[in-house]
Amino acid sequence: MRVSKWKSEKFKKRNGSYTDLPQVEPIYLTEGGFKLLKRKLEQLKNVLPERIAETARTAAFGDRSDNAEYKAAKGILRRTNYQIIEIQEQIKRVVVIKKDSNIFGKVQLGSTVIIENDGVRQTYQILGPQETNPSKGSISYQSPLGAALMNHKQDDVVMIHLPIDGGAVRKYRILKIIEDNN
Repeated sequence: MRVSKWKSEKFKKRNGSYTDLPQVEPIYLTEGGFKLLKRKLEQLKNVLPERIAETARTAAFGDRSDNAEYKAAKGILRRTNYQIIEIQEQIKRVVVIKKDSNIFGKVQLGSTVIIENDGVRQTYQILGPQETNPSKGSISYQSPLGAALMNHKQDDVVMIHLPIDGGAVRKYRILKIIEDNN
């Protein structure tokens, strides 16, 4: 059986720093999104004992190499453990979105904006990528539109180049920035 090895050579220290290590970016969430993530973690932790018990129960059925129930239970247990670890790592990187009072009147992370394009008005909240849902009115600050709106104020016009439309340019006018207290 071949055992895969972690490619440590890729991450060797060069000139005193680990420059090849992947950069971990913060995860920007609203207070509600952060609570939802913590709730999901608690739910997974609550089902973990029953998943462990199910794996132990199915292991007792006999030869594990031919035991389909055991393999399925173990797969579910592994996925649950992986999800717990993944969410715990995400929680370490969460930055709860709070409005910066120094940039009052400008679009910032967490702002809700009303924009107009060709007479059509749209309302979007600017959030981090993990909470976006354009059909429900939330877009990422990293999306082309979200990035173009950032740090602009009411009545500014922003332009977005759309490579999928043959390089067309869309103009959006910021009609209103809705200031609320996060």
